Amino acid sequence: MAARPKSANEEGIVVVATNRRAAFDYELTERFEAGLVLIGSEVKSLRLRNVNIAEAWATIRNHEAFVEGMRIGVLQHAAFGHKEDRVRKLLLHSKQIAQLDEAIDRKGLTVVITRLYFRDGHAKVELALARGRSKGDKREAIKSKDAAREAQAAISAARRRG
Repeated sequence: MAARPKSANEEGIVVVATNRRAAFDYELTERFEAGLVLIGSEVKSLRLRNVNIAEAWATIRNHEAFVEGMRIGVLQHAAFGHKEDRVRKLLLHSKQIAQLDEAIDRKGLTVVITRLYFRDGHAKVELALARGRSKGDKREAIKSKDAAREAQAAISAARRRG
């Protein structure tokens, strides 16, 4: 009997939040996966999906990576609460940190957070190197998405007719 492919949830991945706006505002290139250093009440809030990563980005300081702008809601009943918008450390290999630092310094790129999820019980973020898009580029992206949507609609309509 052939083994069936596993879905994302069966592989132990539970997506908590996505930053769909990042793909619109930025041209995303290389992606990285990083762990997060969290305290107990933050993990509990993440499991309740009480988080906002829309304005989150990563910085490099003293050969360490940090995420800023990520808001994890405070639980009212937590014995030891946390600061909602504190800077959190990212867990990356030193080579990855060097690569991100070089991209930020030399190429003028930004590191944005695109996804937050649990994999095998550990909180992870997906980082992407990003170059800002101009207003004209954003308009082009909208036009191409609309054209693709219209083409797909025409194909499905043709299949239904005949």
